Amino acid sequence: MTDKLPRGLAPQQAQSMLADDARAVLVDIRSSMEFLFVGHPKGAVHIPWIDEPDWTVNPDFVTDIRKLLLGGAVCTPDGPCAPVVLICRSGKRSLEAGKTLIENGFRSVFHVDEG
Repeated sequence: MTDKLPRGLAPQQAQSMLADDARAVLVDIRSSMEFLFVGHPKGAVHIPWIDEPDWTVNPDFVTDIRKLLLGGAVCTPDGPCAPVVLICRSGKRSLEAGKTLIENGFRSVFHVDEG
């Protein structure tokens, strides 16, 4: 993982990470309508990055992720961090959301990207 970019994972890699690490969380960052009507991966938590009606970036996104992890995003220099795996339709939103998490101190950020 570079200093400022989340690491891209193929869907199979993400599935393995989630199965192998009990601390890992899968966050579906698509809009509420996409999450409800298109469907979502089993076990995914929904925290939208951009949502209706204004289609602006969720100002509470980072805070909501911190709440989800119950402090698990706070890492000691020698300790592990809870992996956060972000998913959207194309990988573009999850990449942008991942950058924001990294800028806010998260160290173990991934996004599902088939490319």
